[in-house]
Amino acid sequence: MLKKVFFALFVVAIAACGSKPRVNLEAEAGALKPTPQHAVIAKDVVGLFESISYKKVPFNDSISSVIFDNLVKAMDQGKNYLMQADIDEFEQYRSTLGQDFRSGDLSAAYHIFNVYMKRYLDRLDYALTQVDAPHDFSVDERYTYNRENEGWFASEAEANDQWRKRVKYDLLNLRLSGNGSDSAAVKQKETLINRYKNLISMAKKTDNNEAFQVIMSALTNAVDPHTSYFNPYFAQRFNEEMANTFEGIGARLTTENEVVKVADIIVGGPVYKEKALQIDDRIVGVAQGEDGEFEDIIGWKLDHAVAKIKGPKGTVVRLKVIPAGQELTAEPKIVSLTRDRVVIEDESAKREIKEVVGDDGKTYRVGIISLPKFYIDFEAYRRNDPDYKSTTRDVRLLLDTLKQEKVDAVVMDLRFNGGGSLQESIELTGLFIDKGPVVQVRDTRNRVEVSSDREEGVAWDGPLGVIINRFSASASEIFAAAIQDYGRGIVLGSQSYGKGTVQSAIDMSRVISPTDRILLKAKADDREGLPVGAPQFGQINITLAKFYRITGSSTQHKGVEPDITFPSLYSAEKYGESSEPAALPWDQISAADFVPIADLRPAITQLVNRHQSRMEASPAYKFLLEDIELMQKQETETSVTLQEDRLKKEREEGRLKNKSRADALQQMKINLPLGGGAATNVDEGLDFIQEESLAVMADYVALVRP
Repeated sequence: MLKKVFFALFVVAIAACGSKPRVNLEAEAGALKPTPQHAVIAKDVVGLFESISYKKVPFNDSISSVIFDNLVKAMDQGKNYLMQADIDEFEQYRSTLGQDFRSGDLSAAYHIFNVYMKRYLDRLDYALTQVDAPHDFSVDERYTYNRENEGWFASEAEANDQWRKRVKYDLLNLRLSGNGSDSAAVKQKETLINRYKNLISMAKKTDNNEAFQVIMSALTNAVDPHTSYFNPYFAQRFNEEMANTFEGIGARLTTENEVVKVADIIVGGPVYKEKALQIDDRIVGVAQGEDGEFEDIIGWKLDHAVAKIKGPKGTVVRLKVIPAGQELTAEPKIVSLTRDRVVIEDESAKREIKEVVGDDGKTYRVGIISLPKFYIDFEAYRRNDPDYKSTTRDVRLLLDTLKQEKVDAVVMDLRFNGGGSLQESIELTGLFIDKGPVVQVRDTRNRVEVSSDREEGVAWDGPLGVIINRFSASASEIFAAAIQDYGRGIVLGSQSYGKGTVQSAIDMSRVISPTDRILLKAKADDREGLPVGAPQFGQINITLAKFYRITGSSTQHKGVEPDITFPSLYSAEKYGESSEPAALPWDQISAADFVPIADLRPAITQLVNRHQSRMEASPAYKFLLEDIELMQKQETETSVTLQEDRLKKEREEGRLKNKSRADALQQMKINLPLGGGAATNVDEGLDFIQEESLAVMADYVALVRP
């Protein structure tokens, strides 16, 4: 899957625990201290990179420089906190970080993060002093909100001026959304003060594990954009997302003003079934079992609170809850819940049927299966659970219902599907082809394995379409490429992401050497505070192989080019594998032995012509082109006016333009994927990309069924 970012930019990092640290962290007030476990993991991860990873990289001066840049960028990409003097001082570590990681010495990285944290808190402290300072909103000045291409702050005065404007901008936004009264102004200042204080409070709670996550991301990103180290909390979250299931109470939680709050309730979970909680309820205490003692969790970090609330299926957790709308001083109610297996249905495959009138005047019924990712519950599968959840099992059931409802064609919508299980992409392809190779995989020893669908028969043999976009990646690309190479269906949309690498998840407890285990013996059984089932030392998802289409072409960098192409909102220069500096290159191997099902090229030529004719006459298509132009323009803008009247005028003009555009779209009942006034949720109104894809499928059905 595409890499997901799980941490905020304000997070600080850890120090090394080498025997001779080059930085004396003990002398740094408030510095986070390392653990022996962190040093061992860092050292062993480097060992994996140099021994078994697909892209074997020597940890020399060159890779050290990349790690250094990644570290600084992860902390302060927008250049809002660090000073030029800080960067100059950090430069002494540019060529040595790689060797430090190899030896388990992270002291230089810790030092860099500690300086960053001090600057972060200094800036927010200064921002608090500016909330009540006088601000003249009639002055014509601009606030640069994106400083990525600017220089680092040369002086304290320059940093202060930037943050004065930042506070002024935040206040101006609140003013424009208020009524302009004195009482409203007081409330706006209170809101901003609370916002900054909350950021300070969150930053001060950063712990070693969060810091280590940032450090390790700087390391792994230097080698490969899809290799990731996950600490125990993030490892468990990643594995649950892959499975689309977890064991707990069935609620998504967040924090607000240092209190855990219910953000969402998952349909089918214990909370939903028992109607025990509602959105915005606050959880202030947790107890285990029927008679366990309550722990006060106010002020806890969210992942620690979640670790207490989640737990194995069948166990009981009791919660102290302040109902939504009541003051925090109100008497809490006690809620007792029996944890259960929770299925995340909103990220599972879904289907719908739409009727399309073709150019021939006939009405066609097209079944659409939307697939957000390729998921499988690995643990349930390994346990031989007959009810284990997987993409292929879900889609097979959906296809059965679509056949019963006599659809004329099926469309697999894989837009924004970042991938997932390789095996699921192979088995899903097997629902549409009758045995044969699906993908080739080359490992670190240049051995090529052809992975095939070995199950006879198909679940759907009718007309098939696949919709992809720039964020369809990995397993999505394998599926789309196989369908295209076999001539099994029509691929529509825009060029896919171009992720052609294979990652394997390795529990770090399998990697740690006997010598290091002796070093960590005192902590070897310490799981206090860790989520149930989380890998104690974390997990690394490391690139061990590369994908190739059955034609021999790699999907790396190039991705999959659709048969019917739509303009893309997302440029290849900024989004996708080709935008990643550390990405592996494209290459090619020999083709696999496969027999195409059909040659669709003559049909595609006709479909392209009809598609282009519709686009030339389509107002919605013109709006899509406007969206692309608007997005490209917005990406070049880095500042905003702080003159109230001018900003108010600009926003009003934008609002009126957006309203006019939205009204026109509403009349056409069309929903574009992005743009001023147009909804971004494809569940609202009609989705133009999907609608035109359905029109293409109607043309296709007419061609193959005269």
